[in-house]
Amino acid sequence: MTIPFHKPYITEAEVDAVAGVIRSGWLTMGPKTVEFEESFRARVGASQAVAVSSATAALHLALIAAEVGEGDEVIVPAMTFAASAEVVLYRGARVVMADIERDTHLLDAGLLEGRIGPRTRAIMPVHYGGMPCDMDPVMDLARRHGLVIIEDAAHSLPARYKEKEVGVIGDLTCFSFYATKTLAAGEGGMITTENSEWADRLRSLRLHGIGRDAWKRYSSEGSWAYDVLETGYKYNMTDIAAAIGMEQLKKLDWMNERRAEIATSYDRAFSGHDAFIPYGVRAERSSARHLYPLRLNLDALSIDRARFIAGLKERGVGASVHFIPLYRFTQYAKMGFAAADYPSCEWVFERELSLPIYPGMETDEIERVIEAVLDLAKTFKR
Repeated sequence: MTIPFHKPYITEAEVDAVAGVIRSGWLTMGPKTVEFEESFRARVGASQAVAVSSATAALHLALIAAEVGEGDEVIVPAMTFAASAEVVLYRGARVVMADIERDTHLLDAGLLEGRIGPRTRAIMPVHYGGMPCDMDPVMDLARRHGLVIIEDAAHSLPARYKEKEVGVIGDLTCFSFYATKTLAAGEGGMITTENSEWADRLRSLRLHGIGRDAWKRYSSEGSWAYDVLETGYKYNMTDIAAAIGMEQLKKLDWMNERRAEIATSYDRAFSGHDAFIPYGVRAERSSARHLYPLRLNLDALSIDRARFIAGLKERGVGASVHFIPLYRFTQYAKMGFAAADYPSCEWVFERELSLPIYPGMETDEIERVIEAVLDLAKTFKR
């Protein structure tokens, strides 16, 4: 049987929670979503949390709250998922790509100053694989230039940077509850912020721009009369997703510990092997271990990354790549972005593959992954 790249850790608790919501008769955004927001807010230590339908929706609304608009510029790492950049385009703004650190795959803070121009409005650090970016220099730069920091923390629940929980560092932080994430509700996202005015606006924007608590209009507490304050979106979370999220939140620490244990097993197996280039978490940070990136030493192997992944598949192990750099997509190539401007992204892209790492992995499955990786390294040793 093939070991999948990912499998969400779902128990009867999630099933029962969803059944309870269905029996309640309230399926869309309602009291369970509000309960989830409050629990999540308390978990990360933020003063405000706003639940939405996806992390993409979260990033889009965060840009609106930050007043990013037509002609503005937003700096994003060139190595990220497409959503990080496409939400900038939603706003009629311009994507400015920055290269990454080769050892962490994170936004290279040392290159940011050169990317800032008169139209720059925001910086979007992406916390790759679960490990936070080096936020101190990013925040210092933003404050000096009057920029807003919108953290793409889709991979990073829970994670810490210098004793600060991800969710309370930048101006707005966006989380993902997609099926593959460290808290898997199927779909969904969350925005945290310390700015109550932004939070109030986000709550309105997520449901067509209707006044706050619009969801109550069909309850005994609400009224059929409502006002539309501005153009909004259909970005609300459902109580079904929130019910799953609540149960996932209860086991979040255990799932994080389990991911860390799997990562440690991989580290021990691959450390010191000349076929691999280590990827390590920085000492001042903790990682949510959403991904386990394995970098190939191509000088020590007779095959490339694509053939290595094919070999894993032949041995019953699923793998993936994180990520295809943005400039390699047709859309961005047409805009003039080119690989030559992002050498570290290219270096990582040629070598990176992501191994299975999910809380429900059994010991024998972890051992099978390790065995397959080491067998390929031995078979195709240069």
